[in-house]
Amino acid sequence: MMTKKIIIYQVLPRLFGNPNKNRVPSGSIQENGVGKMNDIDLPLLKHIHSMGFTHVWYTGIIRHATTTDYSSFGIPRQHPDVVKGKAGSPYAITDYYDIDPDLALQVEQRMEEFKQLVARTHEAGMKVIIDFVPNHVAREYHSIAKPANVIDLGEDDDNTKGFSPRNNFYYSPGQEFVSPVQPLIGEEPYKESPAKATGNDRFDNCPSINDWYETIKLNYGVDYLPNGEHHHHFDPVPNTWNKMTDILLFWADKQVDGFRCDMAEMVPEAFWSHATQIVKNRYPQVNFIGEVYNMDLYHNYIKAGFDYLYDKVGMYDCLRDVMTDRRPASSITRCWQNVDDIKEHMLYFLENHDEQRVASEYFCGDARKGIPALIVSALIGRNPFMVYFGQELGEAGMDKEGFSGRDGRTTIFDYWSLDKIQRGYFDRRHMTNEEKAIQLKYQQILRIANREKAVCEGEFFDLMYVNPQSWKFNPRSQFAFLRKYKEQVLLVVANFSQDRVNLGITIPEHAFDTLQLTEGDVEAMDLLTGEELPLTMTKDGMVNMDIKAFSGRIFKFSIKMEAMDYSFNDHNKSEFPPAHTAEHLLNQVMIRMFGCGRSTNAHIERKKSKMSFVLDHKPNRKEEKEIENKMNDLIAADLPVTFEVVDKDHLPEGISTDKLPEDCSDSIRLVHIGDFDACPCIGKHVRSTGQIGRFELLGTNWDQSTMTFRIRYKVLP
Repeated sequence: MMTKKIIIYQVLPRLFGNPNKNRVPSGSIQENGVGKMNDIDLPLLKHIHSMGFTHVWYTGIIRHATTTDYSSFGIPRQHPDVVKGKAGSPYAITDYYDIDPDLALQVEQRMEEFKQLVARTHEAGMKVIIDFVPNHVAREYHSIAKPANVIDLGEDDDNTKGFSPRNNFYYSPGQEFVSPVQPLIGEEPYKESPAKATGNDRFDNCPSINDWYETIKLNYGVDYLPNGEHHHHFDPVPNTWNKMTDILLFWADKQVDGFRCDMAEMVPEAFWSHATQIVKNRYPQVNFIGEVYNMDLYHNYIKAGFDYLYDKVGMYDCLRDVMTDRRPASSITRCWQNVDDIKEHMLYFLENHDEQRVASEYFCGDARKGIPALIVSALIGRNPFMVYFGQELGEAGMDKEGFSGRDGRTTIFDYWSLDKIQRGYFDRRHMTNEEKAIQLKYQQILRIANREKAVCEGEFFDLMYVNPQSWKFNPRSQFAFLRKYKEQVLLVVANFSQDRVNLGITIPEHAFDTLQLTEGDVEAMDLLTGEELPLTMTKDGMVNMDIKAFSGRIFKFSIKMEAMDYSFNDHNKSEFPPAHTAEHLLNQVMIRMFGCGRSTNAHIERKKSKMSFVLDHKPNRKEEKEIENKMNDLIAADLPVTFEVVDKDHLPEGISTDKLPEDCSDSIRLVHIGDFDACPCIGKHVRSTGQIGRFELLGTNWDQSTMTFRIRYKVLP
């Protein structure tokens, strides 16, 4: 079975499904509304999966501190002095065993609604990741949902001691907590005595406004001394280790497939070795993703059981500098070389909830400028890649939401909504042309990333060392590499420049030897545009190409010197593209309405087209009208029409091979109409369904002897 590259879609459900457009800065849940887990339904998840994603990371699932009062449901109210924003930080956990009530339609059924979300995500073909926040909890942590035999964090602590390996928290004995914020009018000041240490390793009683003052540090048996020394007390196993491992097991038992572990490096490696081994022994499919920023610790945390680590200070920082012209594109080479022995454990990304949006005024100011970085980070290795929700639509993060402020990030502290998400996933008819173009480009690249074996399983060869500055190549603005699996080769070139360029890429003899390439003429196809390009592959020879600004080329060819043709059933290659695209739509409409197969006979022409379907009954007049209405609704939705090239033996699930000829090539061209239909085809199509025009059903015929329903239609501009 083909191994898929992990591609993660990070979603903040609180914002994702929220249709409320009030957007009052620092507004309450009543004013601004909130997204729900149930907004993320099965069709939406299937659409996300069709984009190329394999995992969804649901951010902010576990109950955290909020100013919204749920005390009528038996949920303790949180003091606003120790809550950041009206909605609160998803990383100030108030109950590790509970679900955020904001996200539930029925608060009492919030855990059941989460289980259903997990089940829907799995049914859509993806896996589920949630946050595990191990370093700190909310100031007023108190579990009301813990299993009956569980002793709560801090419940048995001796708070007369600043540090004890048996305590879950650190204390400042005899001192009260001093909040850095002024209490709200009419609100009693927050009280905490003795004061507990603050989450970002602040061990006194008066954190500043810039500290993580809303959180308290968990004690894993490390005594942090004033002189900077750390004394470890790991034998016997600290109480906190067992409690936190039990929490991981609790969520793994809910069919969660992975944990994104917040600030993992602030928790001792010894704990991770202990916990990951226990969890993986019982749930071997569970993956651990660590937020680690110190590159000197990468190897230690991988040895401690982490499958993947954020490569923020490596690839992210490098690509950000390349996109903003602070570093040359050639610096990407040194970046991957720094972690070459563990590069498959690196998680690449261009955005997440902590970082500024690519399209923000503080970063690139234009989502299109992120496309070459997307090409590089998604295709350069077998390691995972992550996208933050809205990134694929060009979300700029330039709202002034409240606590978050106008900072180029999408708030995690406020009740808010995003127009681009509403258009992109809930009302696609109103998407802008720019949003459609960005989303389409993401879809193409991500599908290539997890469907091309050269990317998922293949070898990598960096071409930068043999392509220095010349009149044919600029290493400041371009980056080039090869990927190869068996006979299939990808030549990938990214152009970070604002100019369209004509390039010459040298393929060195060493690449031929390392990848076992063959010299000769090949027919290559750009997987992004469908453009065919004859290439002459010779040792130390040059491949010439033209690349648009902020774009790239992904040329695929076979070293067997086979032409990359696409075989399917014969039909008129000069057919009218609007009518032929309508044929694809009509096939899927009939499949969904009547449970039949695709048409058994089709004649597609400019003036009039005919298609035949074998059904179990003759459609009545109402059903015929519904066919016409559904077709025109799909046309009005202006679904994007895209294609991809896939290996014949690794077609995506649901693609029929019945009509493929026996002698078809190894590569098949699939045509996608949004996420509504996918079919092997070599014909010409419009760019989106809105270009089809109006669908008019001219008439029908029914043959009772063969149970065949024949439809005659035309499309009008």
